[in-house]
Amino acid sequence: MHVCLRMIRLAHLICFAGFFLQCEAQNGVLTCLINPTYRPAENSDITVTCGTNYMYLRVLLCPMYFAGYNESLMALNAKFNIPSCLGVADWTANPPVLNFNFSISQDSLTLCGNTLNITSQLGSGVFSDFSQIQSVNISGLINSWDPSISTITYRQQLMYQFSCMYPLQYVVNNTELSVSGVSVAIKDNNGTFISTLSMGLFTTGNYTTKLHIPSNGLQLKTRIYVQVKATNLTNKFNVLLDRCYATVSPYPTSSTSYDLFIGCTRDVQTRVEKNGVSQEALFSFEAFRFVEHKNLTVSTFYVHCITRLCENSTCASLIPRCARKREIQAPLNASEVATVSSGQIKTRVDNGPVTSQNTSGSIRHEMTFVCLATCLLSFYLLNWLSPW
Repeated sequence: MHVCLRMIRLAHLICFAGFFLQCEAQNGVLTCLINPTYRPAENSDITVTCGTNYMYLRVLLCPMYFAGYNESLMALNAKFNIPSCLGVADWTANPPVLNFNFSISQDSLTLCGNTLNITSQLGSGVFSDFSQIQSVNISGLINSWDPSISTITYRQQLMYQFSCMYPLQYVVNNTELSVSGVSVAIKDNNGTFISTLSMGLFTTGNYTTKLHIPSNGLQLKTRIYVQVKATNLTNKFNVLLDRCYATVSPYPTSSTSYDLFIGCTRDVQTRVEKNGVSQEALFSFEAFRFVEHKNLTVSTFYVHCITRLCENSTCASLIPRCARKREIQAPLNASEVATVSSGQIKTRVDNGPVTSQNTSGSIRHEMTFVCLATCLLSFYLLNWLSPW
């Protein structure tokens, strides 16, 4: 009898010890028991946000508890021993979620085992003038760790695969897999870096003073300095300008256009100072007029740049190798594009009275010379005809 009582007390002590050790997990279970997401895992349990510096993952927590796991048993690419590769539970959200946020930088991607792959394909549509268009794909998975030490387990393994596809060239504009014994949720999403790109016009070569365009336009041959810059963008990518051109309308598909440069082919007044080596590209050109504006006092045009973002290690292979002298080739055609564009640029021609006066003065000098020549000729003729 005494032996039985001692055994019961020992069992109670073991139960109480287990209760206190698993208190946090029990609280999660209690919260999830009354939540409608306390069910088997589904593909829709993960949400992927593709940012310009970070990727953000949100995964429903209660399906993890349903499968016998908790937040401490889920990690990026099985990196359970690295704290920054673990998720952070948000029990205040409804439904509760496990958040994973990580930088797109090389160090962060390597630390947690995520992969970055750059792919190339032939340009088509808007980019049909270009031989290759690149995209970067960043991917990985969130998987579970089964703490069971026995030969068998009743926990179903959880895997959440994710990826973000970023195109690297801009005109500066869910799969289910069923595997026995494994619940796999695959969620791909697309991101864009276009919001980080901007164009600025400056008056000097140090790119510090913004260009002010007077209402009557810039004087012809005024040098305009152009900066295309990426801001709030991960440092893995540089800015590379493939083509910059001017149009008479604010739309980059205007029928009337003039190329400032395409690769190594450039207007004689265009200077490319920095391209493909940092997160800003710099070039300059002299103000000009479109011939179709010959009857207008002010010529108005807009500058657009087809802009590529190149991954640091691949930029060198994409930057054109330009000889000192090169024949000017026919401009390439591009249609149906949205570009990184400038504001309105206006130039003027001074057709004042000075030109008219100079012209009149020249005519008067010519008439005086004719009159003098006529008088001398008449004088000699009279002397020759005179008998004396």
